[in-house]
Amino acid sequence: MKEKIIEAVGNKLDDLNVVIDEVTYAQIDGANTLTVILDSEEMITLNKVVMATRILNPILDKLDLIQESYTLDVYAKSKGDVE
Repeated sequence: MKEKIIEAVGNKLDDLNVVIDEVTYAQIDGANTLTVILDSEEMITLNKVVMATRILNPILDKLDLIQESYTLDVYAKSKGDVE
């Protein structure tokens, strides 16, 4: 699934300087959840996560990889403690 999503997204996240690091699909708290974790060489701001979500959502809808309804959860990979 990760490879199909990355291929469909292509270079659309390049302007945000983020890449897809991990994709998982599982039930979380009883809800079907597609989780996309973003990574970057720099810290990823909340604004970039929101912009990436707006880019990813229509692409994922068009791909239609998941038949049942699900929640899309996009967040930034943890960079550890910030001083």
